[in-house]
Amino acid sequence: QVQLVESGGGLVQAGGSLRLSCAASGRTFSSRAMGWFRQAPGKEREFVAGISWSGGNTDYAKSVKGRFTISRDNAKNSVALQMDSLKPEDTAVYYCAARAGNIQNTANFWGSWGQGTQVTVSS
Repeated sequence: QVQLVESGGGLVQAGGSLRLSCAASGRTFSSRAMGWFRQAPGKEREFVAGISWSGGNTDYAKSVKGRFTISRDNAKNSVALQMDSLKPEDTAVYYCAARAGNIQNTANFWGSWGQGTQVTVSS
């Protein structure tokens, strides 16, 4: 199992930037795909971005492609999500997730989750 703790959320104006971080504990971090999901009130949890264990493959939701960048540092057991050109519709609780195997864009396929961090984008 991998324990995950997110940080970096907050309140930002539309057009601004935030950088989310996820610190992982556990010896298997470097062998797991990592992902970011988000959940807005009244909505289902949705895939935002994912990165393979090596960092060589990434995937993004269409709604964030070109604005968000996922990265990882296996030496530091961490993954980050750089969010630029933020929009009010990006407002949600953002969750870090880990799974063995490839990137999947469905939450049910991810086995480890952080507690989430709130991102609020004002118009």
